[in-house]
Amino acid sequence: MLILRMIKQWNLTHLKREINEITVRSSRIHAPLKLAVVADLHDGPFEDVLLALAQCDAILIVGDLIDRHSGRYERGVRFLQQAPEIAPTFYSIGNHEWKHPKYSEYWPLVEKSAVTVLDDRYVRFGGIVLGGLSSRPDWQKERLFLADMAKQEEFRLLMCHHPEHFRQVVKPHEIDLTLSGHAHGGQVRLGKQGLYSPGQGLLPALTSGFYEEGRLLVSRGMTNATWAPRINCSCELMILHLEGEDGQCA
Repeated sequence: MLILRMIKQWNLTHLKREINEITVRSSRIHAPLKLAVVADLHDGPFEDVLLALAQCDAILIVGDLIDRHSGRYERGVRFLQQAPEIAPTFYSIGNHEWKHPKYSEYWPLVEKSAVTVLDDRYVRFGGIVLGGLSSRPDWQKERLFLADMAKQEEFRLLMCHHPEHFRQVVKPHEIDLTLSGHAHGGQVRLGKQGLYSPGQGLLPALTSGFYEEGRLLVSRGMTNATWAPRINCSCELMILHLEGEDGQCA
């Protein structure tokens, strides 16, 4: 166990992290937005991306900000303290939040922070509708807020930590774009194919980039949170540009 912890710590401190810029256009978008997508930080370091975050209109935390396996949340709390000072910050909950052994200690700190928690609800921001689907154990239960969110006229952007939940829970609703993480890019990538993902198992189908005719966008995640190394699968901070259909906004 000590060796595994040492390998995991090495992974955290020697990670390769890219900043990937992605543009999505829609006639529903009437003002440009630049959004930082922070998925799977797992209580890892984040100081190297602070400058990139400062250039965004908002910061979206797509689950697993902390790490339930190590039981640590200190860096996650620091991120919650610093991020809202940089830009409005929205937080959708992943499995590492709900299953964290120190959840009762961590969650009051979340509530004291200036982040907006989107726990099975949506808000309006910057001309779009922004929602968060939480990774509760009863995830298969119908989420009534999704049906209501889908009726809104603005561009509908949903944070849903688990990409494998998209087809059953999200796809039946008219949500324009869903942001996910959790898959860690498949950990080891052979070309475009990941080797293993939590929630999907061997040879996972949803690990990085666009799926479902552009309705699902999966981040490879910010940190290597496991003892296994990433191979051909760098960590990433995703910068999402939302623009009008012709690249112009009224």
